[in-house]
Amino acid sequence: MVTTEATSENARLLLLDGHSLAYRAFFALPIENFSTTTGQPTNAVYGFTSMLINVLRDEEPTHVGVCFDRSEPTFRHEAYVEYKANRRETPDDFRSQISLIFEVLDALRIPRLSVAGYEADDLIATLATRAVDQGMDVSIVSGDRDAFQLVGPRCTVLYPRKGVSDLARMTPAAVEEKYGVPPERHRMLTALVGETSDNLPGVPGVGPKTAAKWIAKYDGLDGVIAHVDEITGKAGASLREHLGEVMRNYQVNKLVCDVPLEQAPAELTIGQWDRDEIHTLFDTLQFRVLRERLYATLSAVEPEAEEGFEVEVARPGPGELAAWLDEHATGEGRVGVAVTGTWGRGTGDLTGLALANQAGAGAFVDPVELVEEDERALAAWLADPKRPKAVHDAKGPMLALAARGMRLDGVTSDTALAAYLALPGQRSFDLGDLVLRYLHRELREEADGGGQLTIDGSGEQEAARDLVVRARAVVDLAAALDADLERRGATRLLQDVELPLVEVLAGMERVGVALDIDYLAKLSATFGAEVKAMEEAAWEAIGHEFNLGSPKQIQQVLFDELELPKTRRTKTGYTTDSDALTSLFAQTGHPVLEHLLRHREVAKLKSMVDSLIPMADEDRRIHTTFGQMVAATGRLSSSDPNLQNIPIRSAEGRQIREGFMVGAGYECLLTADYSQIELRIMTHLSEDAALIEAFGSGADFHTITASRVFDLPPEQIDGELRSRIKAMNYGLAYGLSAFGLSQQLKITPDEARALMAEYFEQFGGVRDYLRDIVARARQDGYTETIMGRRRYLPDLTSDNRQRREMAERMALNAPIQGSAADIIKVAMLNVDRAMRAAGLASRMLLQVHDELIFEVAPGELETLQSLVREQMGGAYDLRVPLEVSMGTGRTWQEAGH
Repeated sequence: MVTTEATSENARLLLLDGHSLAYRAFFALPIENFSTTTGQPTNAVYGFTSMLINVLRDEEPTHVGVCFDRSEPTFRHEAYVEYKANRRETPDDFRSQISLIFEVLDALRIPRLSVAGYEADDLIATLATRAVDQGMDVSIVSGDRDAFQLVGPRCTVLYPRKGVSDLARMTPAAVEEKYGVPPERHRMLTALVGETSDNLPGVPGVGPKTAAKWIAKYDGLDGVIAHVDEITGKAGASLREHLGEVMRNYQVNKLVCDVPLEQAPAELTIGQWDRDEIHTLFDTLQFRVLRERLYATLSAVEPEAEEGFEVEVARPGPGELAAWLDEHATGEGRVGVAVTGTWGRGTGDLTGLALANQAGAGAFVDPVELVEEDERALAAWLADPKRPKAVHDAKGPMLALAARGMRLDGVTSDTALAAYLALPGQRSFDLGDLVLRYLHRELREEADGGGQLTIDGSGEQEAARDLVVRARAVVDLAAALDADLERRGATRLLQDVELPLVEVLAGMERVGVALDIDYLAKLSATFGAEVKAMEEAAWEAIGHEFNLGSPKQIQQVLFDELELPKTRRTKTGYTTDSDALTSLFAQTGHPVLEHLLRHREVAKLKSMVDSLIPMADEDRRIHTTFGQMVAATGRLSSSDPNLQNIPIRSAEGRQIREGFMVGAGYECLLTADYSQIELRIMTHLSEDAALIEAFGSGADFHTITASRVFDLPPEQIDGELRSRIKAMNYGLAYGLSAFGLSQQLKITPDEARALMAEYFEQFGGVRDYLRDIVARARQDGYTETIMGRRRYLPDLTSDNRQRREMAERMALNAPIQGSAADIIKVAMLNVDRAMRAAGLASRMLLQVHDELIFEVAPGELETLQSLVREQMGGAYDLRVPLEVSMGTGRTWQEAGH
């Protein structure tokens, strides 16, 4: 908890060296693991923010300041031209994150300081000195050992030993124990032994122990200089030869303690930080876990909410629930429903249920204690579509209720889904957080809450009250979100698409899909044999064994033994990721690289197969979980297992799909997907006449478009020319840049730009659409799909070029990808309604990308095919009709088309 209420007696000032810590974080965290989905590196800002949260929690400062270097030369550069000249050029990936760190600090209202001509160390020294003089305790977090000269009884340095998470507490005793000199003489030690990071060379042959001995013997550096002629041996001779450099080091290394600063230590207070601002920034950075840590460990300076929720909690006795429902849950107003239990893998278990209306009347129901009469009354009320209900993240409660034979209908608001539509870039939709954000209230009961709730054990009673409070909070939150969605134009999207889809997805999860366990076990063994074969082939190519799973051993083999060209440098050497090894193989053709890449590919496939087998239930069916609130574009996600990860085009992916089969009692699987849906949407949105004509010709779309671009008859378009234009067609739908196109086609960026220019000459409508969509998004702050789904892109006006260009690519991509997501969802709803209306026993099992998979009941294939084609094809009226492809078979692979 950080507070600003402090006297000089208990004031604690925390100072951080911003650049030093950010740079350490950059090299401590692998950049490949810390980037947003748009490609923005975040390892430095993540590591810095994580460290900041930890140190604010642990040190509990009353005042905070973060100091940064400036780009201008300092007096040290004037005194010593080679000062810090050994430092390599700042990586672009690091430079692009400094502004993000500034944004984090500004959002948290933490003061940041910099002064032209001075380093962060000097600002820290000035503030620390003044603070100690004013009776404050000071903690300094810095990776620069120069800060040790500031250590004293009231000033401690927290020095990162490893990365930015392991901080050594350097007190006067700790400094003297480690270096053999007290803090006030550490600068003298540095003058003698040098400082590599500052490019200050020390006296050759003189280490810290020798230097510390001299300083102690002659009472400081002045004494050493005065007695320089008395120091014997090679060390003494070396000291005399380099005495001028020692004196220069001592001068250059001095920290300035009188930097002209506008802020005094007592003014470095944390302001009231804004939760919405933190949400927006952390959404952009995709810091879901870090945001949760921030809220769990730190509070805003002032209370963010003073109110909870007033509830009158009842626990109806046997036979009393129907009466309570009649009295409190049969009006026109929404009733909040909250449940506890477990759900997932297609099933659930209900352990508690609470209801609450807007007036605060609430009831807690223990499913174990329900008598038959009450269970019937509750089930009827829950299933009544005329009783409006508000639920938070309704799919889980639906699964839990379904396990008890109950159906949840009449849900007019799912507050998690509504928040997702309002805040699509956010990654977490916690009820307590949303209540605080929208209602400025806490998810707790007001102290004067009443009611006749008597439960043995205070823990159980508290849990029951908490659940009623959640049900009560959902009612008010639903109203606030209704207003927000109306303002954002997303009300129909929630009511007509997302809410109805919850029940469809819950049903699909319950049903699952059958697995051929025996086949998958054999496939795993086949993959395992190839993994071993690739390992042995790699050993043979090198002449000895090594661990193909060890990046360190791979580096040693490739770059030390074989002396292959170096890849991108990382903290631990040179990267051995798949992209780097693929590029290296293209350059060198060395067989060990081919074996390494294949080994990784097959090992990943084996792991995928091995993870599927134990997930099957007793009926040998597997139940994925569909996520509606993951992708900002509106795409559904799949997890536990992620069926979208199974390769579509590779032979091995097809082998895995062979393991998904029709279940007992059903005739076959039917697959149906959209043909070139992104291109049809791009054509619809751009209104390009030439593209509309190409689709209307009935010929191969890519061949026809290539024919126009290259001014050749269709019969003269060969595979390479078609591939180039196919990459262009799809690339534009995904916001592909000229550089990205050049990488994909293995041509130069200039050739890619020329190809794009030729394309736009023929398809000017596409060019105008792509230009206008970015301009409009920059003006509005968001893009929209054909059904009004918005994607907010604040970085379109960012001063950071890299972030701005990423936002531009997202602006190009979001309307097309999001519209495809909207259309497949509408198709699922239409197909589900039509199947129920026709009384079919067939079932919709999976949605993967643009494909739907069905389990066909005996005798229903022809009817189902006709129904699916009609409903999918009519999901949206585009300028070029939606086209549906279908296939049938015993397995998912056989049903492919």
